[in-house]
Amino acid sequence: MKKDLIEDSFEAMGTDILLKIVLDEKLEEKQEGELREKIREIFEKSETIFSRFRKNSELLKINKNLGLEIVVSPAMLEILLLCQKFNQISKGYFDPRILENLKKIGYDRDFRKHHFYFKEKELELFRIEKPLEKDLKIFPEEKKIIAKREIDTTGIVKGYTVDLVAEFLAEEGFENFIIDAGGDMSIRGLDENGKKWRIGIEGLNNNAVMLAASDVGLATSGISRKKWTVGEKNVHHLINPKNPSEFSYDLKTVAVIEEKTVEADGRAKSLFLMGRKQGIEFANENKIKALFLDYKGNVYLSEEIKKRLF
Repeated sequence: MKKDLIEDSFEAMGTDILLKIVLDEKLEEKQEGELREKIREIFEKSETIFSRFRKNSELLKINKNLGLEIVVSPAMLEILLLCQKFNQISKGYFDPRILENLKKIGYDRDFRKHHFYFKEKELELFRIEKPLEKDLKIFPEEKKIIAKREIDTTGIVKGYTVDLVAEFLAEEGFENFIIDAGGDMSIRGLDENGKKWRIGIEGLNNNAVMLAASDVGLATSGISRKKWTVGEKNVHHLINPKNPSEFSYDLKTVAVIEEKTVEADGRAKSLFLMGRKQGIEFANENKIKALFLDYKGNVYLSEEIKKRLF
C-alpha cells in the first residue's frame, strides 16, 4: 500500500532543495507547516555561518581577520576540522584555500543571481604548496582558529547541512525520507512504496544507470552548471589546488556514496579534481563507492559502487 508523502522544494545555499518524507500517519496541516519551516531554518542557519556572499556571515568574519586568533562556533569548528581531514586523505586535492583563485576568475558573487562572463582578463592563479596546517591553525579545545589565507568552506557545507536535517527528522521520529540539496542527498529508509529509493545521477539517462539506496549519504560534484569564460579561457568553480591554471574537462560529474552526506561530499570533490584515471585508482584503493561520468556520456564505476546498481 502506497503511503502518504510530505513533499517540499525551495531554494537555499545557492541551489534547489527537494524533500520527501514518507508518513506512517497523516500529519495535521499545522504540524506539517511547522516541520517544513524547521527544515528551512536549518538551511538558513547554515547560510548565516558559511555563506561567502552574506555580509555578516561567520566565514566572512574569519576572512576579514586573517592572522588573528578568533573564536568560532561549534559548527564552523566542525567544518574546518573536516576540511583538514579531507585535505589529508585526498593528499591535498581538497583544499579550502582556493578562495583567492575563485575570486580571480570572477566567482565573487552568487552564481545563480549574476551573469558570468569576462571579456578580457589575464589569470594569475597561485598554486597551493604549503601544508594546510600552516595557513589554518585550529585549537579545538579553545574553539579558536588562526587563518592566514582566505578560506572557502562551501565545498562541504551542503552535505553537512543535509546531514543536520536528516538528524533532525530522525529525532522527530521519521524513518523514511530523502533530502536533496543540488545532488547532495541523505537517503533514509524506504520510499512510499516500501522499496529502496531509486536515485538517478545528473547527466545520465535513468534507463542507463540507477542507484538503489537506503540509509546512506550521496554527493555529486561536477561542472555541468558552474562554468563560464574569462577572456578566451573556459573556467569552472572546481579549481585544482595543485594545478590551478588548468581547468580540467576530463569529467562532468562524480558521485560518491558514504554513510554521511558530508563524507561523500568531500570525497566526490577530491575524486573529481584528481581526474578520471587517478580518481578511479584512488577510489578502488580506498574502497570508495564512486561513479564517474565524462562529457562523452561514458560511465566508469569503482568496484564498491557496483553493488549499489539496479
